[in-house]
Amino acid sequence: MRECKLLKTLGKGGRILSASCKLTKVSEVSVLLKRARIRMLTWEVAIQTGWWTFDHSEPFFSRLLHLFVAQGLRPLSYAAAEMLQDCGQLDIKEHRGKTPLLVAAAANQPKIVKDLILLGADINAMDQKGQTVLHLGATYGLPSVIEVRLRQTCWIDENTFFYGVCTGLTPLHCAVMALNAAFQTQNMEPLSQHHLQHLLLCIQRLLQLGADYKSQDLKSSKTILHLAVQAANLPLVQFLLKLPGQERQNFVNIKAHGNTALHMAAGLHGHPYQEQIVRLLLDHWADPTARNPENEQPVHLLTTGPAAEQVSWAFE
Repeated sequence: MRECKLLKTLGKGGRILSASCKLTKVSEVSVLLKRARIRMLTWEVAIQTGWWTFDHSEPFFSRLLHLFVAQGLRPLSYAAAEMLQDCGQLDIKEHRGKTPLLVAAAANQPKIVKDLILLGADINAMDQKGQTVLHLGATYGLPSVIEVRLRQTCWIDENTFFYGVCTGLTPLHCAVMALNAAFQTQNMEPLSQHHLQHLLLCIQRLLQLGADYKSQDLKSSKTILHLAVQAANLPLVQFLLKLPGQERQNFVNIKAHGNTALHMAAGLHGHPYQEQIVRLLLDHWADPTARNPENEQPVHLLTTGPAAEQVSWAFE
């Protein structure tokens, strides 16, 4: 019964009108706010529904935090998180394995992400797909979520945080794959261009956070350069080849199942960016003599025809 009353009180879209508050003594409100550090909105709901009398360890109450977080109700989220923190259930998971922190990340609620981290939410938590906060921010192009993590100093488990057990992909791989998909379907509409900028910003923020651009995914052994070349994403290839560091020569020649990025560029048969990508790689220490498991050099993967002949001149 209380559950129904609480949900009814939330109203349409989870919004609550401040006019519904029935507190009459300003001094009482002030004391409550100082004691619990919760906005007026939280107390309105609490008083109208008898929220404080709930057993906060009950599954229903824990699901409320996920609901508040998903709707961006920061004061309510903070209040519920404090209570769940007291009974050790701040990292309780919903049916897809997401903790409130992961729900906040997926819903692009950076302020709530920050609140939950400061309250002690597990920054290394993963959902059923093995995605962490960074994976979600990278996949959906949410640089503000990644920036929250950039400003925090809490300890992370690099094995889970940068890879994810189920996906085998680093957040950097996820960001590059999302950018490749957006690049291949882009148009000149402002919204499309804005999304591309956000995805590129995610890559930059992950690199600032310490993501290793030389890392290889656990399934195909591809680096982010392999992915960018495979998608013929010329702007991203240019960006990656300008990254600072003393290991760029090794980076450009890393093999994924025996194939370098130059092998993949040679396989972009007939693509308008093929020649430019091949020349870029060669200008940045790509080894044209490297051989794959079939004993093929990159030039051997070119097809016949005028376009292929033009590309072959780059290898001479």
